[in-house]
Amino acid sequence: MTTKALTESQITKKVEPLNLPKNIKRTIVEDAIAFNVTAKQLDEAIERVITGYSFSRVEPCDAAGVVAAQSIGEPGTQMTMRTFHYAGVAEINVTLGLPRLIEIVDARKIPSTPTMTIYLENEREDKSDISNYAFNKELAQKVAWNIEATTIDHIADVTVDISYVRIIVDLKKRQMGRRDITFDDVLTKLHEKMDSKCRISDAPEINQIVIEPAGSDSPYRDLFQMDKKLRDITLKGIDSIKRVVMRKESNSPDDEYILYTEGSALEQVIQVEGVDMARTTTNNINEIFEVFGIEAARNAIISEATNTLNEQGLEVDIRHIMLVADLMTSDGEVKQIGRHGISGEKASVFARAAFEVTVNHILDAGLRGSVDSLQGVTENVIVGQPIKMGTGDVRLIAKPQLLESDKN
Repeated sequence: MTTKALTESQITKKVEPLNLPKNIKRTIVEDAIAFNVTAKQLDEAIERVITGYSFSRVEPCDAAGVVAAQSIGEPGTQMTMRTFHYAGVAEINVTLGLPRLIEIVDARKIPSTPTMTIYLENEREDKSDISNYAFNKELAQKVAWNIEATTIDHIADVTVDISYVRIIVDLKKRQMGRRDITFDDVLTKLHEKMDSKCRISDAPEINQIVIEPAGSDSPYRDLFQMDKKLRDITLKGIDSIKRVVMRKESNSPDDEYILYTEGSALEQVIQVEGVDMARTTTNNINEIFEVFGIEAARNAIISEATNTLNEQGLEVDIRHIMLVADLMTSDGEVKQIGRHGISGEKASVFARAAFEVTVNHILDAGLRGSVDSLQGVTENVIVGQPIKMGTGDVRLIAKPQLLESDKN
């Protein structure tokens, strides 16, 4: 006699009231449906999950912060000291290992090697549809040219003619065609960006632009300043993104084109037509905070730290990293774990003094007449008394039994 498998609605009805996190309940439902479980099997599975979950929870009075610090700090010492590495994409240099982990917990405003992973719109079911950015090579390349900063050196040969005191810009039609930029676009940009000290004349029939100093007392000095300024002008694209590499994970038609960049400008990139805003990301956590908010920044800290550790072959329980991310973002802004952030804002004088600039903290506390209530780990260790965690937090009071003689 076979027992009938439960339906999806029956499984959901049984799992939904459980006092478990949403992702665990979702996994139970999905697995129960996949394996066609019976009522008895589901009850047994739920019982085991609840037992396992209760064992994995932090016990009362447990030093969760210390455990998290040890769990991340110990593997951190095993990291190689390679500062740069070509990660997955040819010629895109990114910081990995210990230097990257330090950047994350220090909440650096700008990472040493800012980079973005840009996903393209993939809203159409038919992957062969020519209007599908993610699977159309030409459309993906067009998005890449709209993002990558195009300077005059990319599309022209620039010559400084000292004898006639002028700069000659010979535009290359092929390069301009590839980057979808016209002669008039270049001319308009130069008129806009070059100052009034220069005179710009054009010869469109030979694709040449001539720039000369205008009304200058020292034309030779101005000539070289103009040359430097000319090469710094961004004719098309985003200033801070110097290179874009377009890549497919494999030759499979199911794989989409992904853009990888040197440089980061999240706010500007997500406004480019064809870019999928929901999936595009950057390794600059402060940019994510400014554009998407504090919750997105928290997720970015967890993701970046986890990926950095995994790349080195180090496994750290994600809950320790989540605790650090929560601490860094709990006040609604991204704070570093250091004397200018979390450690420097602790309520305890001894805890602040134990971290850095000890004398300054103690002198300031003495001048202000600060009082330390000795609630944390560090300050209790310093004064030599039990910390208020674990067994140190327990106070047992026993009422002795009275002897028969005392009762009388």
